[in-house]
Amino acid sequence: MTSASPIAALVSAAAEGDQRAWNEIVDRYTPLVVSVIYKHRLRPADAADVNQTLWLRLVEQIGRLREPEALPGWIMTTTRNECLRVLRVQQRTHLYDPLSAEEPVGEADMATDLDEEMLAVERRQALRDGFRELTEQCQRLLTKLMTDPPPSYQTVSEELAMPIGSIGPTRIRCLGKLRKTPAIMRFLGAPSTGGRGGVLGAAARMGQ
Repeated sequence: MTSASPIAALVSAAAEGDQRAWNEIVDRYTPLVVSVIYKHRLRPADAADVNQTLWLRLVEQIGRLREPEALPGWIMTTTRNECLRVLRVQQRTHLYDPLSAEEPVGEADMATDLDEEMLAVERRQALRDGFRELTEQCQRLLTKLMTDPPPSYQTVSEELAMPIGSIGPTRIRCLGKLRKTPAIMRFLGAPSTGGRGGVLGAAARMGQ
């Protein structure tokens, strides 16, 4: 694949398992993901979670995108929604002062937020459990690439003793293995408290 490849062709090839297409998608759009995360000023741990969640969702959804040409918009919107969800969770850690001018959260909003938070907790736990099921090589590589800001491939190559050309394809294989771990498969098939469960349920609520 080249940088001039149409987005739709990249999406189609990646959905069919073409590792070069996956590699190009990750290389091309990682700066966009990092940029959106940076604008929301998340803590490093939260930023890493958002980054990893975004790529996992793309692995799950790429074969279902109705408009492949809209991939950049999908990536930006999904990243932004995940950032906003993280920020909402952080805001709810502040106690409500009845003497302040700030309005309390309504019961309906609280129920919706609680459902989202529970789903997020389930997702994070599934990711942690699935991550532990990966090989040491995959764990080391994904951990290194999910840092914020992400290191250059040259740095990763030197620190992990990997050829630069194998980093992208190995990353995609590791994400694919993560997607197929029992922990992630259970999460995707398990119902959540508020209705349809797992990442697919979250995507449905966002209109994806």
